[in-house]
Amino acid sequence: MSAHCQVTGRKPGFGKSVSHSHTRTNRRWDPNIQKKTYYLPGEGRRVTLTVSAKGIKTIDRDGIEAVVARIRARGDKV
Repeated sequence: MSAHCQVTGRKPGFGKSVSHSHTRTNRRWDPNIQKKTYYLPGEGRRVTLTVSAKGIKTIDRDGIEAVVARIRARGDKV
């Protein structure tokens, strides 16, 4: 599963980890990605989305139908 949110578009951030001796090594900050299944009443089926914690809050606020419409308008498959 890729660390990419289908709702908000959040993806990993990259940077350096700096030790006490100031040695710099590469690291990445992954978003909090969850696999969630939602029921679409308009289509009578379920869809599974990979969403971040903020994406879950967005779905709770706007509704799954509106969020899926936005994803489809962007050209992504659901």
